[in-house]
Amino acid sequence: MAEILPLRAWRYNEKLSENLEELTAPLFDVVSPRQRELLYSNPLNSIHLSVPQGENPAKNAKEILSKWKSSKVIIQDHLPGIYVYYQYFRLPGDHEERCRKGFIAQIKAYDWEENEILRHENTIISAVNDRIELLQSTEIQASPTHGLYEDESNELEGYMDAAIAAPLCELEDYQGVREVLGVIHDAKIISRFLAVLADKKVILADGHHRLEGAIAYKNLQHNSFPATKWKGSDYHLMYLTNVHGNHLKILPTHRLFYGLDLPENELMDRIKEWFDVRVFGDADELVNYTFQRKWSFGLVFSDEAYVIKFKQDKFEQVRPDLPEVLRNLDLVILHHILFEKILGLNSEQQRKSDQLAFERNFSRCVREVRSQEASFAIITREIELEQVLEVCKSGAVMPQKSTYFYPKALGGMLFGSIKQEEFDYDYGAFFEQTSS
Repeated sequence: MAEILPLRAWRYNEKLSENLEELTAPLFDVVSPRQRELLYSNPLNSIHLSVPQGENPAKNAKEILSKWKSSKVIIQDHLPGIYVYYQYFRLPGDHEERCRKGFIAQIKAYDWEENEILRHENTIISAVNDRIELLQSTEIQASPTHGLYEDESNELEGYMDAAIAAPLCELEDYQGVREVLGVIHDAKIISRFLAVLADKKVILADGHHRLEGAIAYKNLQHNSFPATKWKGSDYHLMYLTNVHGNHLKILPTHRLFYGLDLPENELMDRIKEWFDVRVFGDADELVNYTFQRKWSFGLVFSDEAYVIKFKQDKFEQVRPDLPEVLRNLDLVILHHILFEKILGLNSEQQRKSDQLAFERNFSRCVREVRSQEASFAIITREIELEQVLEVCKSGAVMPQKSTYFYPKALGGMLFGSIKQEEFDYDYGAFFEQTSS
């Protein structure tokens, strides 16, 4: 089933780690352009490896990485470890602090068809190609993807709690989340992590493009190092969290549409054929609106806002080819009816279109529409974790950007090398501990 390995992580030199907040970076698509500028302004920030700039970004990242290694900006740990990673956070209205517990390891980059890692979203081809090129050039991973596993026994939590009590580092990130990293080097304990995951399937929560890039790179490197049992190119850096007994929160991701080529009143006439429409009044208040009924959304134009609810008697016309668990999802209704039937963009066009954008920040959605940069915004409600699990197990996939697991894993806390000479280790010792 899911094979994981400990890793010899590269981490920022202790002399620099006192200011780790300035060196770590969030995922590129969750921060504003201004925040990105601040990240890029620091020449040692990890964003230069995760999302490099310039005419040849992958080459630039390779040169930066080489310089960082030679000047000891980053240093590789001598022993492989399981890196325990806790995120402490509050949501609006929370009085008690939440904690999402997990660990970072290398996981085999299984092909999707092997059904060991289950995805729930489609990907955008151009973004995957960028990831492949970056891996080919640098052979390093600057931010982990996020995977879920199911273990009702919660056996690993005690080991993780013990490790996090003596952390390697602790910081407050860009979203106010307290990020704490610890490490486990004990071979017997590491073997338990490998054993627990060995009979689990992993559900990919976040990082579909990065993992798809890793799978493609693994296949490109198929004939490399034929005599080597553990090949770096076969593995991928992942943050793994248990579905059971954990604070897993999914936030909504809204939709912005640009360059509408028909009059607003004509669009509304088409929408009314499929949705019940109610004038809402103040778009700013939609952030507090609880979409109690499924298949309901907020619709924001520059001078008006609405709540639209899909007409249930139209449901038989929604993708009868899909499994019921997928057909029932809000976002499947939205993408099939509004973007395909009404606006004429099929699924493939939606994946590639620059007219359709995804935005988690409600206020930014409203600003984009009121400034008339965007034609309209669709405000969505969050999907439930149980729905994600059901879709993954069905083998189906949702529209892109269906989920926003919060908080996001932070990049730059550690780096996972798949360069063979840096990855190479006798990992068999950890499996021997499992069988002994």
